[in-house]
Amino acid sequence: MDESVFEALAETELARIERAFDASGVDADIEAKGDGVLEIEFSDGSKIIVNRHAAAREIWVAARSGGFHFRYDGYRWLNTRDGGELYTALSRLASEQSGSTVALAAPEPD
Repeated sequence: MDESVFEALAETELARIERAFDASGVDADIEAKGDGVLEIEFSDGSKIIVNRHAAAREIWVAARSGGFHFRYDGYRWLNTRDGGELYTALSRLASEQSGSTVALAAPEPD
């Protein structure tokens, strides 16, 4: 995938993730930090960091339980280890860190 295509896809996805967290009602502060980084901070001070990684053409997620890499398959972002979908993983990670059930739905494409 061409770098400019990746950058556009990743930026769009980060904005969609931010909208999904806003719509979820989870008790967290969501903030875009710098170029291609999204920080989700929960009431206990723990964070999930979502960022684009241009060299690998992936979206990386850092959470309390570990780091995860997601690659675009032409339709959605999938975990490079287990094939899990990005929003499913973010829902699980946010639920673990917030202490309440978080169900993130991927917003409609822009």
